[in-house]
Amino acid sequence: MRNVLVTGASRGIGRAVAIAFATNGHRVAVHYGSSRVDGEATLALLPGDGHALVTGDLADPAQAAEIGRSAAEQLGTIDVLVNNAAVAPTAANLHRIADVSYENWQAAWRQTIDVNLLGATNLTYCVARGLIAAGIAGTIINVGSRGAFRGEPDYPAYGASKAALHAFGQSMAIALAPHNIAVASVAPGFISTDRQAGKLAGSQGDDIRDQSPFGRVGTPEEVAAAVLYLASPEAAWASGSILDLNGASYLRS
Repeated sequence: MRNVLVTGASRGIGRAVAIAFATNGHRVAVHYGSSRVDGEATLALLPGDGHALVTGDLADPAQAAEIGRSAAEQLGTIDVLVNNAAVAPTAANLHRIADVSYENWQAAWRQTIDVNLLGATNLTYCVARGLIAAGIAGTIINVGSRGAFRGEPDYPAYGASKAALHAFGQSMAIALAPHNIAVASVAPGFISTDRQAGKLAGSQGDDIRDQSPFGRVGTPEEVAAAVLYLASPEAAWASGSILDLNGASYLRS
């Protein structure tokens, strides 16, 4: 049994990841940002005992540290960190360079980088230092994106934040290997989360599904299965890798 902290676990991919770990006998700290109701809903879905609920704004360095401290206090240790929480592309943070004001351009970049990149780096620091101090082997998994490779012209801050997260993960894979801490990333394509249900049901749905030769989009459970494997001790030799999970919708060399 391992103790796992999953950020952004109140819905979507994060919820599926939390459920996958709990189903396989691990204890999970469920992190939520703003919706306690959704966080508690995830917690209620987890089989087994000893799970925990933690909250905090990852954009705030002090709160990021408190998330790690609270999770470790409730679980005893954190053996696995899954950096999943992110500011995702929405109509509210659309920032096409030809259309958006300079003020809104800056706001989109600041919010996205603060959560998607710096929130993950700060929490990684806190968890890794705890593992090093305790002399415990561990794993850190970053949830990146296909957009890091193919580009996000309508949401460039999102694509850049995920590319930086992938690069950060590879740097940490080298830095933390001497401490028996493995670090890997997954890069999902379009995933059928609740947040994307409207888009998939609308006029864009068929075009989105046709991006993959499988004629569909991925599921949160498929991402969770990959995270579960990469976080296992047996996958330590995959440290430094970035696993594409996009149904062959984007192939990179």
